[in-house]
Amino acid sequence: MRPLAAPVVLDGSYGEGGPTLVRTALALSALTQQPVRIEGVRAGMARPGLRAEDLAIARALAKATAAEMVGAQPGSDVFSFLPTRLPRTIPERIEPPDDEDGPGSLTAPVVLTALLPVAARAGQLGTVTVVGETHGNNVLGFDAFAGTTVPALRRFGLYATVDLLEAGFGRFGRGQIRAEIEPSALNGVAWDSRGRVVDFRAVVTCAELGDDVGRRGVAHLQRLARSAGMLLEVEEQRVRARGPGASVTVWAEYERGFGSATALGARGVRIESVAQSAFEQFLQWFRSDATVDQHLADQLLITAAIAETDVSFRTPVLTERLLTAVWVVKQFLPIYITVRGEVGQPGLVTVRH
Repeated sequence: MRPLAAPVVLDGSYGEGGPTLVRTALALSALTQQPVRIEGVRAGMARPGLRAEDLAIARALAKATAAEMVGAQPGSDVFSFLPTRLPRTIPERIEPPDDEDGPGSLTAPVVLTALLPVAARAGQLGTVTVVGETHGNNVLGFDAFAGTTVPALRRFGLYATVDLLEAGFGRFGRGQIRAEIEPSALNGVAWDSRGRVVDFRAVVTCAELGDDVGRRGVAHLQRLARSAGMLLEVEEQRVRARGPGASVTVWAEYERGFGSATALGARGVRIESVAQSAFEQFLQWFRSDATVDQHLADQLLITAAIAETDVSFRTPVLTERLLTAVWVVKQFLPIYITVRGEVGQPGLVTVRH
């Protein structure tokens, strides 16, 4: 075991001051073998301190890197992660640990997004099942993850396959996603313009709802696409779940870029309204010149930072979340990341190695 270096010390209130800072720091610590100490964990959030999702990522990466952890308790506002070896395969199963006030929750696609770049550097094939929310409100859902995040990472050379074993709708959902990750050599992408369209797709995902719900959602999306002059391939997907739920995701793949939008169903809300919301959000990205949507920009940053060659992409909105992640990366790696644009406005991100 090599001696531990002095940790990178991060102010957890910086920028967004939330979970993006924590998971980006943990992944970069595992990848670079630099210990990290976060002071004021999630200080910018309504509920500060380590949450169950943070702990799930930290514990998985700790097993992969034989890391020592200090302060790894629910609600801790100071936390240290000290890896002692290069990453090996991550645990085969990850479940939400308890939070400080009861059962914890995690968003399975978010956890996997943080782990995939580390698992790709493990040097051997890895398989992991993550238990938690798979389809939620204002979070990365499985359909966007499988339709845009995973294919976008594949363009970098990160090869992973993902399967939905069971859907989990909402914050305390207990769905399951299984991922298989190959050892991967990562290269950059130059996504300054989209190029030609490869595919327009949408999925209406339903569990334990009437047979007509999915069909109505599909029909409404088809009408919306025709009115927009778009050749959209729409499918209904009925999934296994522990309770009723519905989600609509619309996405596009281009030669150089991906974009998606998702809306979650709710009790008393017609599926047509859910489909309308997802489609209108997608059109906002579609009508821009961005090559990735504002959420995908965050999801690609760690992989872009460790790729062998330069990376560039355009986002429709520069978020505080993305700028926070950029700042964290710079604390660990001697690379140049240039962000052109203002918060809340379109932006160009360039990563030079």
